[in-house]
Amino acid sequence: MTTDYVLEARGLIKAFKGFTAVDNVSLNVRRGDIHALIGPNGAGKTTVFNLLTKFLSPTRGQLLFNGRDITSLSPDRIARIGMVRSFQISAVFPDLSVLENVRVALQRHRGDSFFFWRSETSLASLNGRALELLESVGLAAFAPHRAADLSYGRKRALEIATTLALEPELLLLDEPTQGMGHEDIDAVAELIRSVNRQCTVLMVEHNLKVVADLSDRITVLQRGTVLIEGDYQTVSADPQVRAAYMGVDESEDGQTSGRPAIAAGRMQEIRV
Repeated sequence: MTTDYVLEARGLIKAFKGFTAVDNVSLNVRRGDIHALIGPNGAGKTTVFNLLTKFLSPTRGQLLFNGRDITSLSPDRIARIGMVRSFQISAVFPDLSVLENVRVALQRHRGDSFFFWRSETSLASLNGRALELLESVGLAAFAPHRAADLSYGRKRALEIATTLALEPELLLLDEPTQGMGHEDIDAVAELIRSVNRQCTVLMVEHNLKVVADLSDRITVLQRGTVLIEGDYQTVSADPQVRAAYMGVDESEDGQTSGRPAIAAGRMQEIRV
């Protein structure tokens, strides 16, 4: 079944021993979009992301992928149908070459046995596609290098290449720019934009400039609930977002109050 939404969450609730961490969260990820999930510390982003990617099962609620109910499916099952998660901490084999890392992912997608049981000749048949994927993330020149020798930003690019080897329809990114300097952030942001030409992207992201530059739609969480969903202009102008996420309280005359020094710096960031 084809719908306008590649992923739909309906009334997700997650309770841990009486504590409700996620309370009636619904969101719709439109096909072809870059959709960001944001919120202040403690908003429930990680729990919601783990529910969406099936690393947690909801207490109540429903998940649909292309109109199909996937609420009861395991993470490996949803990966096989085209919904693939990339982790916050770069997940690569450090002692393998960059090319070998992508070949392992290609084998997994093809259903082959683990790579070291295969002959070099058999593995070489995957090199062409592996190099195409490395080219798409700007790593073709690093194909023979050990993954451990890559910079942090390039390791994240390699992780995305291995994820793309699984041919996702929806790519889920967990804090893709976490811990990066400006140069790496710009490179990874451009990479995400490029990847979006091939698949829909849902990302948890703390960097508001990246969110502003990339996102077609944003869901803002607060205390385990959806505060607002919309485009960046709508979200950044919402008084509740300014109060909850930016630390800004607005009086009736439109003037900020509360923590002006913090607010000024953060509003500078959100208006980029």
